[in-house]
Amino acid sequence: MSDLRFDGRVVLITGAGGAASRSAYSLFFASRGASVVVNDLGGTHTGEGAGSSRAADVVVDEIRAAGGKAVANYDSVEFGDKIVETAIKAFGRIDIVINNAGILRDKSFARMTDADWDLIHLVHVRGAYKVTKAAWEHMTKQGYGRIINTASAAGIYGNFGQANYSAAKLALFGFTNTLAREGARKGVFANTIAPLAASRMTETVMPPDVLAALKPEFVVPLVAYLTHESCKENGSLFEVGAGWVGKLRWERSKGAVFKADSTFTPASVGAKWKEITDFTNPDYPASLADTDWIGLLEKARSLRENPNPGELRFDGRVALVTGAGNGIGRIYALLLAKLGASVVVNDLGGSHTGVGGAHAAADKVVDEIRAAGGKAVANYDSVEDGDKLVDTAIKAFGRIDIVVNNAGILRDKSFARMTDADWDLVHRVHVRGTYKVTKAAWPHMLKQKYGRIINTASAVGLYGNFGQANYSAAKAAMVAFSNTLALEGRKSNIIANTIAPNAGTRMTATVMPPEMVEALKPDYVAPLVAFLGHESCKETGSIFEVGSGWIAKVRWQRTGGVGFPINRPLLPEHIASRWAEITNFNDGRATHPISTQDSFAAVQANFDNKDTGAGAAAGGAKKGGVNVEGAKAAAFKSGSFEYTERDVILYNLGVGAKRTDLHLVYESADKFIALPTFGVIPAFDYQIRNVGFGDFLPDFNPMMLLHGEQYLKIHKPLATSGKLTSTGRIIDILDKGKGASVIVGVTTKDASGDIVTENEFTMFIRGSGGFGGKKDSDRGEATAANEPPKRAPDHVVREKTQEDQAALYRLSGDYNPLHIDPQMSAMGGFKVPILHGLATFGIAGKHVLATFCNNDPAKFKAIKVRFAKHVFPGETLETHMWKEGNKVIFVVKVVERNEVVISNAAVELAGGASAGAASGAAPAAAGVSVPGFASSKIFEQVEAGIKSTPSAARSALVKKTNAVFGFDISNGSSTQSWFVDLKNGEGSVGAGKPAGKVDMTIAIADKDFLDIAAGTSNAQKMFMSGKIKIKGNMGLATKLEQVLKLAAPGKAKL
Repeated sequence: MSDLRFDGRVVLITGAGGAASRSAYSLFFASRGASVVVNDLGGTHTGEGAGSSRAADVVVDEIRAAGGKAVANYDSVEFGDKIVETAIKAFGRIDIVINNAGILRDKSFARMTDADWDLIHLVHVRGAYKVTKAAWEHMTKQGYGRIINTASAAGIYGNFGQANYSAAKLALFGFTNTLAREGARKGVFANTIAPLAASRMTETVMPPDVLAALKPEFVVPLVAYLTHESCKENGSLFEVGAGWVGKLRWERSKGAVFKADSTFTPASVGAKWKEITDFTNPDYPASLADTDWIGLLEKARSLRENPNPGELRFDGRVALVTGAGNGIGRIYALLLAKLGASVVVNDLGGSHTGVGGAHAAADKVVDEIRAAGGKAVANYDSVEDGDKLVDTAIKAFGRIDIVVNNAGILRDKSFARMTDADWDLVHRVHVRGTYKVTKAAWPHMLKQKYGRIINTASAVGLYGNFGQANYSAAKAAMVAFSNTLALEGRKSNIIANTIAPNAGTRMTATVMPPEMVEALKPDYVAPLVAFLGHESCKETGSIFEVGSGWIAKVRWQRTGGVGFPINRPLLPEHIASRWAEITNFNDGRATHPISTQDSFAAVQANFDNKDTGAGAAAGGAKKGGVNVEGAKAAAFKSGSFEYTERDVILYNLGVGAKRTDLHLVYESADKFIALPTFGVIPAFDYQIRNVGFGDFLPDFNPMMLLHGEQYLKIHKPLATSGKLTSTGRIIDILDKGKGASVIVGVTTKDASGDIVTENEFTMFIRGSGGFGGKKDSDRGEATAANEPPKRAPDHVVREKTQEDQAALYRLSGDYNPLHIDPQMSAMGGFKVPILHGLATFGIAGKHVLATFCNNDPAKFKAIKVRFAKHVFPGETLETHMWKEGNKVIFVVKVVERNEVVISNAAVELAGGASAGAASGAAPAAAGVSVPGFASSKIFEQVEAGIKSTPSAARSALVKKTNAVFGFDISNGSSTQSWFVDLKNGEGSVGAGKPAGKVDMTIAIADKDFLDIAAGTSNAQKMFMSGKIKIKGNMGLATKLEQVLKLAAPGKAKL
C-alpha cells in the first residue's frame, strides 16, 4: 500500500506543545506533507500558569528543521476563532482539526470545587466547541473536513476522582455524533478517540516505567487514518493505546413492554427487571429513528394489566425533583408523593428555552400534592444554585434521599447557526446545574449512608441529532457523570443511574408532532424513575432508554480489535489494511467493557505482542538472549540507608500497630522494638534504586512485574535507629514458560560490618519466559513449600486493617501509585487502591512474633511467604498458625472474601520461642480452655456433656444434627475460634478450626455468648441488632439449641 499523504492539507492541533502531541501528531502530519498549526497555551497540566510560547515554538522549530511547514499559536482554546485565523492567514484553509488540548483537576466528588469542575469543562468542552465552530464555516464551504475529538476511558465508563473530567470527555462524544450527522452531506466527517498514551496529563497519574510502555506513537496512526481523505468512517468511537485499536458502539436490550395504564407502577418495573436487563438478542441502535416508539406504545396498550407484587413505598424519604413544575418532572413529583415521599418541587418557571421565571408552576404542583394528602414544598431557584434547592429540602424535611435531575431547556439550531449563548445556556442548565444540585446533596447522602440519584440524558446524547450539538454534548455528559458518581457512592449506599426518556414535554413538544407528544405521555417514564429511586433497587451506573411503556438497558459493546506489534513502528497504512477487523463486531470477539480496568485490559494484553521475525525493530533482542550467568555475575554498587526511631514507629503503624502497643509506637517504652519484618525496608529501598531488570531481561516491561515471594533472614535484631549498607546480586533467573522468575538477593550490614539481614525478592515477570533456562531452584528455607498440617490451626489471630492502611504504609518507602491512586488501581483491575503485599507480610509477622515469640525479636529467625492474592484496605485478615518443631507455618486469609492472600509461609524460630501466645493474640489452648475467654467454660461444659452421653445417644445426636458448628469469639483484643463437631464420629469439641469444613460459623462477643448460653439474652434480637453474625448455612441455627443443651439444660433457643 502506498503512503497516506497529507500534501496540501492544513492540520490544526490544540495542546500540541506537550510531549505526546509534539513527538506524535505534529511531527507525523508534517512528515507526511501537511502544514501544521501548533497550538499551545503553555500552561501546566492543571491549567495553571500564565502560559509560554516556548512549548509551541519548540515543536515548530523541529518541524521546520526537518523541512516541514508549521506555525505556532499561543491562544487558549476558548478563543478558537483566533487559532483558526492563524491557519487561514498562514495557509489559506483548514482541513483537519484535532481537539487534543486538555487539563486534569482530579479529586473525589466530595472534595471537588466549582473551580475544578468549571475549568475542566471550559477547556475540554467549550474549548473544543469554540475551535470546531470557528473551523466549521471553512470546512463546509470547501466541502471537506476531518474532526477528531478526544475522549477517554474515564469518559466512556466513569472513573473514581474524575467526575468533572469524565463528564467533559463523554460530552465530546455526544458533540461528535451530532457533528457527524450535520457534516456528512458537506464532506465533513467527525470521530472520537479515547487514547491511552503518555502525555503531560497522564504523567501525573502513571509511574515512569508505565509511561515508557505507552508511547503516543501508537495513537497517531489511528488519527492519521481517520483524518485521511480516503477514510469514510464517520461518527464513531475508538479506544486506542499500546498498539491496540478497537471500536465501540451502543448495545441495547430488547427490554420489557408494560401496559400503558394505571397498573404501570414502580413495582411493575421491579417485577420485570430481569427482562429489562436481559441482553439476549440485543439491538444496536445508531440513531433516534432506530426505535419504533409508536409501535411500542401500540404493543403496550394491547397487553393485559401489569404485574404488581406489592407497592413500593417511599415513606420517610425526601425527594428533590428539578424542573418539576410541568411535564415529566411534574409526573415524577406527583408519583413520588403519592407513594409517601416528601417532595421538593423545583421549578424556575421559565420557558422551555430558558427565558423568564415565575412561581406559579411549582406552586401548582405543590398544591396538587397537598390536596391529595401528600407532603411537598416549592423551590423557585435556578439549578445553578443547587445549594439553595437542597437547603430547601433540609429545612423543610431534615434530609435528602433522592435527587431527580430533570430540569432542562432546548436551544436547537444547526451547528452553523448556533451561537455561543445557545451553547452556554444549555450546558449551564443541563450540565452545571446537575453538578451543582448533586454536589449540594452529596455530603448529606454520604453522612446518612444512603442516596439515590437519577440523571437525565437523552437518546440525542447517546446517538447525536441534527440541530442539537449543544444538547447532545450536554446529555452525553450526564451518562459519564452518573457512572463516576456510582463508583464513588457505592460504598456509602449511594446509587446513581441515567435515564434517556422519550416523552412529551414542553421541550420535546417543539420537535415532535402533537399526536406523538400525546402518545408519549410522561406517565410511562415515571415508574422507572421511582423504581431507580427506591431503596430496594441496587442497580447503579446504568443507562436506560424509556418511553411508550417500554424500558431497555443500554451498554457498550467493543470489538475484539487488532493488536499490532509494539516493538516495531505502527503506521496508518497498517491501520487501513486491517480496518475491517478493527471494526468487526460480528466475529465472536466482541466484549462488553464496563470500567476503566476493562478498557486498560485490552491495551495491557497487547504488551506481549512483539514481532520476533524479520520485521522486528532494529536492535530488538530475542527471548533467547537472557544471559543468566552473566546476570548472576554482575556487580551492583552498595547503597546506604539511614533511619530513626520515627521511621520504625511509622513502619509499625503501617502494619497495624495501635497506640496501646507501646513496645511498637513509643520510643521510651522499656521494650521498644523494630519489628523483625522491618528488615525488608532497607532492602526494598536498595533494590528499587539499584536493580534494573531491563539490564538482563530483553524487552522487559514493568507492567508485567509481580512480587511473587519474599524471604527474610535476620542475623541479629534490628536496632531502632541506625545506618545500614546494602549490596545486591541476582541469585537466579528461572524460566517459567510464559514468564521469568528473577530472584534478587540483598545483604544488609550495620555500621560495624555485621550482617543484619538477608533478603530474597522473587519477582515474576510475565512475557519474559521461554528462553530455555531452568525452571526451579532449591534455596533451602527460601523455597520451602510450607504446606499447613492437616489439622486445625494451633492459633488464629484476626485483625481488621484500616481503610487508610496503604496510605500509611507507603510512607515507609513503597510509593507505587497502585496503592494510593484510584486511576492507577483501576488500570490494574482493582476497584480501589490495594494494600501493599509487604504490609500484609508485616502484619502476619507481627502476629507470629506476638503469639510464639512473646514479642522478642531475638526469637524470630526468618520468614518466607508467597503472595497469593491482593488485600483491600479495610478488610479483615486472619493469620492461621501451626507450630511444627522450630517452625511456625501460617496462611493469611481475607475474612470478607474467604480468600488466601499469603500462602506457603513460615517463620523459623530461634531458641527459646514459646508454643503459646503473647499480647494481641489468643493464648494457647489447654484442651478447649483458652485464657482470657469466659466462653471457655461453655465449651468445657459442652465437651463434658458429650463425654457423659452414652455412646448410642451420641451417635443418634450426631446423625440428627449432622453439622459442624464454628464459633469466632472476640474478647475485645483478640478473636479465638472453637468448633463443635456433631457430624463426624460420636461428636467432638475443640479450640481452633476443625480439620474439615465448617457448616455454619457464628461470630459473637465473649460476654454475649455467655448471656445467650445462660438464657439471659434473646439470640434472635441479638442477631437482628447485629451482635451475632452468621456465615454458612443459616438454617442450622435452629439446631444450635442441641449444642447448648449439652452444656446445661434450659438454655436459650437460637
